[in-house]
Amino acid sequence: MVKVSVIGVGMRSHAGVAQRMFKALAEKGINIQVISTSEIKVSVLIAEEYTELALRALHSAYGLDAE
Repeated sequence: MVKVSVIGVGMRSHAGVAQRMFKALAEKGINIQVISTSEIKVSVLIAEEYTELALRALHSAYGLDAE
């Protein structure tokens, strides 16, 4: 298992951050085992074999792979 997190102070004021994370992982067929949240963080546990796929999917979902 690996823990993948989306973190940022802006999560308080931006609705849909967690939903975007869950949707991006679901579209890649990545099963979430555990979800943990706080005011500025959403973390999930997924199977280790999906680590790279999950990170790439989340980077795309949040526009972090744009140049």
